Amino acid sequence: MANDDPLSATFAALAHPTRRAIVARLSEGEASVGELARAFPITGQAVSQHLQVLERAGLIERGRSGQLRPSRLIGDPLEQAVEWLLGYRRFWEDSFDRLDERLAGGETPADD
Repeated sequence: MANDDPLSATFAALAHPTRRAIVARLSEGEASVGELARAFPITGQAVSQHLQVLERAGLIERGRSGQLRPSRLIGDPLEQAVEWLLGYRRFWEDSFDRLDERLAGGETPADD
């Protein structure tokens, strides 16, 4: 999926709150499965499964340091997601500006 549509893979991987929390933790620096498992009320095996989803989406890479496989965040997919979301910023700003105008003028949607 990551190769076909990286943006969809990124959003699908980030759809789960534990994976978002793992991404937040990895933004502070690399961590092993054991280190991540201590931060969450789930097993190391469950953390590994979440890491596999994040890795398939291209959001993390897993290295090798002795017997440990520390995970580290890859910024490019997140940057692409932010750029896509920012494309809608003007829409939201314009919508809020119109709402502010209506509220300040006492108009209701039926007045249009």
